[in-house]
Parts: sequence; C-alpha cells; structure tokens
Amino acid sequence: MKVPASLRAGLVLAGFVGVGLAAVALVYEQTHERISAAERQVVLDRLEAVLPHEYDNAPEEAAYRRPTPVPGGEPLRIFPAFSGDTFTGTAVEVTTPEGYSGTIRLLIGLDPEGRILGVRTVAHRETPGLGDAIEADRSDWIHGFDGHSLDNPPEPQWRVAQDGGEFDGITGATITARAVIDAVREVLVDFAADPDAYRGVEEADDGEPAPLDGAQTEGPAQ
Repeated sequence: MKVPASLRAGLVLAGFVGVGLAAVALVYEQTHERISAAERQVVLDRLEAVLPHEYDNAPEEAAYRRPTPVPGGEPLRIFPAFSGDTFTGTAVEVTTPEGYSGTIRLLIGLDPEGRILGVRTVAHRETPGLGDAIEADRSDWIHGFDGHSLDNPPEPQWRVAQDGGEFDGITGATITARAVIDAVREVLVDFAADPDAYRGVEEADDGEPAPLDGAQTEGPAQ
C-alpha cells in the first residue's frame, strides 16, 4: 500500500523532531552537572567574602531555607557559621524581583548582633556599564553596606538618597540600587525580629535543610 505523501512528510518531520529532542536532552545531560558545579562555586566564593573569619564548620552543608521577607522573592537560604558551639555569624542568600532587568540574587553576611559583614551579588541581569555597578569587581558601591545595621542608619534611612535615605544611588541605575538596598533592609528587619531563626535549622521553626548542592541562579553568575 502506497503511503500518502502527506503522511510520509509527517513521519519525516516527526523523526527530525525526535532526533532534535534527543540531541537537546544529551547536551543538557552533559552540561547540567558542569553548570551546577560552576554555579555552586560562585556561591562558595561569595560566602568566603561575607562570612566571619572565625568559623570551623561547613556553612554550605548546614544551609537551610526559610520564608523570605522580600515581597515576590524566593525563600531565603541561610548559611550559619560556628566556631565550636559558638555562633559567629551567618550568610543569607536572598532574591529580589525588583531589579531593572529582573531578579537580583545577593549574599548578605551578618554577625551575631546583626551587623553587616559584607554584601555580594551572586547573579543578576542588570545593564552592563550601569546596573552591574552592584558587582564588587566593577565598583565599590556594594561595600557601602559594610558595618551597617538596622539601627545604623535608622530603618527609615535605609533608602537611596533620591528617596531621602542615607545610601548613594548608582548613576543611571537608581532602580537597581533601590532593589538591593530594599532587599538588604528587609533581611535586617527579619533578623531583628527573629535572630534565632538565623542560627541554624534547629533554631528556625520554619526552616528546611537545603545544603548547597548546586545553586539555582538567575541568569549568568556575576
């Protein structure tokens, strides 16, 4: 029986689609592990920059998630640091969807009193030459948070200068600066309200273990 031309064309097309899907799956399988490892290394590098110097545990293995205080953000991932049994600080991975070009992912290091040890960008899609000034290797802007706390300056001053706050904006990227400052402030407010929730999953009533086994980043890590 002769196969209609339209059916033959459909079978050929289906074959091409099947081969294409198989190729995509193969490429994904071969690259996923390497991409995950690279993303994990980005977070580990940033952790070194924001965690206290005094710790002897593995914060990435003790990491856990809890609800975020940032509207529209993903759950926080918290990396507690200990020296023996003494809590020495924590790093908080937080996302905000309020960037000019979408989600910004940050790591915020805090000491036991809630003072900022450092802030670093993990990933973003902000405009090169403008919004990417939030990266530590592009400008000193992100270092402006070091040593500050919720009371220094007072909470109402945790805004960009254009909004009446104490923090410099970024020329041509006020939306980006505002998103970062707001996210940092929300984490500080949450820490002040429930500091025990940042001291380990056992202390967090709403915490779920989430060891770092491949960071899920938004766009290329920066």
